[in-house]
Amino acid sequence: MKCRIAVWAGVGFLVAGGWVLYFAMASKDNPIPPIVNTLVRTTCPIAIAGVHFPVSIYWVLVANAATYALVGLIVEVLRQKLHHA
Repeated sequence: MKCRIAVWAGVGFLVAGGWVLYFAMASKDNPIPPIVNTLVRTTCPIAIAGVHFPVSIYWVLVANAATYALVGLIVEVLRQKLHHA
C-alpha cells in the first residue's frame, strides 16, 4: 500500500510539474482559456490558493504531491475495505 501511495504522490508531482511547464511556455499576451483554468483547478488544487496569495513553484509541487498522496491514501483504504467485505 505504501508503494501505491508513493505512486499517487509522484503522479501529483508530475501533474503540477506539467502545469508549471505549460504556463512557463504559454504566451503571456493571451488570456487563459476557461477549460484550462478549470483543468488546473481540478488537477492542482493549490492553484486555487495561488489566486489569493503568491505561492512558489516548489510549494506548488510539494502541495500537489501531498494532496494526491492524501487522496491516494483515502482511495487505497476504501479499496481495501471494499475488497475484504
